[in-house]
Amino acid sequence: MEIRKLESFPGSPILDWSLDGYTTDKIYVVSAIEAGNTFEFSLREKNQYYSKIWNHEENFERLNSIISRGHSFGAFHNGELIAWTVCDFRAWNNSLFIETLLVSEDFRGQNIGKLLIKAINREARYLQCRMVEVETQNTNYHAIKFFQKAGFSITGINTKLYNDSTETAIFMSFDLLI
Repeated sequence: MEIRKLESFPGSPILDWSLDGYTTDKIYVVSAIEAGNTFEFSLREKNQYYSKIWNHEENFERLNSIISRGHSFGAFHNGELIAWTVCDFRAWNNSLFIETLLVSEDFRGQNIGKLLIKAINREARYLQCRMVEVETQNTNYHAIKFFQKAGFSITGINTKLYNDSTETAIFMSFDLLI
């Protein structure tokens, strides 16, 4: 297996993998309290089934545009793309933002995601970024756990980002020591 910079997506890998979303038996419930000049939020694990279906077809052109900037990585097994992360350098806040990170279901549990995170962190250090950022949903329990295990901390929420009122955007970051 080899991790290297992506140049573009060859076709529609997610469709080739028959991967069109995620399901979970556990989510995070987000509670937000605003009182006067203070705002607090909390996350609580809840046993609840949730299924999300992605619409990726319109996304590949946008992702290929980001990939062309040179900060994205793929994992290849026998020359075949088996995982990727699409990242974008954001000069305005000196960060590397993870647009997406996905591992083919056939290759999960083999530390490929961890290797992609290491490549992202090396790239961010090379760019002299102050942090790596990612956004996911409170319903994507496994993604939140993955990023926490990789050293990311929850740094914010947006309760209005998604049309689906069940979903709250969870922002996470990894601070870099330069």
